[in-house]
Amino acid sequence: MSTPDTSTLLAQLRAVLSLTNTEIQVAETRIAQARTEAVRRELSENADNARARARDIEAAIRDLGGVPELVGPLLGQAAAAVKAMVEQALPFDEALLGDLTLEHQLVDRARYIKALATTAQLPEVVVLAERLITAHSATVDWLTTVLAEDALGGPAALRRTPLQAAAGTAVKLFNLPVTWSARGLDRALDTVRATPPVLGGLLAQGARAGDVAVKTLSASRDAALETAEQVTRREGADAAADALRSIRTGGVPEPRELPIGDYDELNVSQAVAVVKELTDPADIRAIVAYEEAHKNRHGVVSAAQTRLAAIAQEVAGLI
Repeated sequence: MSTPDTSTLLAQLRAVLSLTNTEIQVAETRIAQARTEAVRRELSENADNARARARDIEAAIRDLGGVPELVGPLLGQAAAAVKAMVEQALPFDEALLGDLTLEHQLVDRARYIKALATTAQLPEVVVLAERLITAHSATVDWLTTVLAEDALGGPAALRRTPLQAAAGTAVKLFNLPVTWSARGLDRALDTVRATPPVLGGLLAQGARAGDVAVKTLSASRDAALETAEQVTRREGADAAADALRSIRTGGVPEPRELPIGDYDELNVSQAVAVVKELTDPADIRAIVAYEEAHKNRHGVVSAAQTRLAAIAQEVAGLI
């Protein structure tokens, strides 16, 4: 193999190593957002597997006569820290799309490495590249599923951070369906802006949630949204009022609104069995919201999450 080809292969391995170190840090930041213990374990395993891949990539670089960049892990940590801070002001879906971009780049570079290693007749590197392709393709599918879960209304496998939730609330407010008069809309927004501390200021700043204390925002947001809900309902815009109520309450239903009759009487095994038969994401969402607000039985929440993931995979064309 010529020197230029060796240099290209080494450069790609170093690039993948740097991206893998970033992936490790991102996976660790996502652990705190896991909705269920099963997802938490999966993310922890992913971080451990990524560390193993990083070690194998380092070994491959050394075998080719190269030296891994010693600052790679530090750069990965710094990049992930910056990414995490930026994501606090991003809607949830945009943060996940950023993760997808990282994983797609890892898949594409791994395929390029496989082609280079095949040409150079380096079977060990070919096997490593195939492992990378398999691992990152699986992560792409997982992130695509989480995005589909969110598109279906949730609950997604990952929870929003408080600041992501605040940013999402502002986005929802800006995009509420307006079916009543412009005057009615102005009155509703004036009411929100007049409720101290001023939520309208947050909206006017483009949902810069990082500038607002989360606890203050949560309390003031609920008061503002409740008042806005009353105004919009008086204006005859029941759909918009219902949307405001959903934002304010987090969509927690009353027992009579649950899709499963006598739900409170079911034990964990019974609830899990019934949840597995649900086909409407809205019904699954109602069960999870009710469980997390009241009983919080992890087995039921995990089963509901698994059921929604299966529906999301079908919607996204993954199965």
